[in-house]
Amino acid sequence: MESFQYKYHFKLKNGNEKSFVVTIDDENLNIINDNVTEKPEWAKMENFKCPHCPLDIEQNPYCPAALSLNHILDEFSAIPSYELAVVTVESKHRTYQKDSTAQGGLSSLMGLLMVGSGCPILGKLKPMIKYHLPFASIDETEYRVFSTYLLAQFIKMKKGGTPDWNMQGLQKIYHDINVLNKSVASKIVKLEKLDANVNAVVILNNFADSVTMSLEDQDFWQVEPYFKEFY
Repeated sequence: MESFQYKYHFKLKNGNEKSFVVTIDDENLNIINDNVTEKPEWAKMENFKCPHCPLDIEQNPYCPAALSLNHILDEFSAIPSYELAVVTVESKHRTYQKDSTAQGGLSSLMGLLMVGSGCPILGKLKPMIKYHLPFASIDETEYRVFSTYLLAQFIKMKKGGTPDWNMQGLQKIYHDINVLNKSVASKIVKLEKLDANVNAVVILNNFADSVTMSLEDQDFWQVEPYFKEFY
């Protein structure tokens, strides 16, 4: 099976270092969790299921997103969100490094894990895993999201489907993501973890809120000048 990896390394100001390797199936862009043996009680669907989750509890007794986060929630359970850290991300083609905080690096890692976990709500974002951009700004995230969605519509059209050029479907996707992020954050709070884990999800939701607002306004005046050669 073909796969690729992202390696996250946290060098915390207090001297601790933590490393995580995320292996991804290159065919379906799912996270490969061959080393996951512990399935905690809190990750069961009856405890962690989001209010709009389409998965059947009988067939899926555990929340896939929760299972994908289990290891890092434990690793960062005693670390405050503001703990300074140098975060390094290695991929096949390049290495990224940023002076950040625990929550800043965690946000990037958690987003990657949850999207590739098998969660059907976040699954629409899986193409972005292939071209993952650690530490992306809100502007960069919006550009990648809109570009990904419109390319998906072009492919859909080529396959005989009806494309959604006005990105109405993307609004629904991000409304669902917003509900999911809030639900996950509330569940993590109940686990009595320190705030690095919770705030990492909050950061993800801030990005989702920004995408949602741009879609609602349908006003892309900030980037329009960059495309003047096309119109």
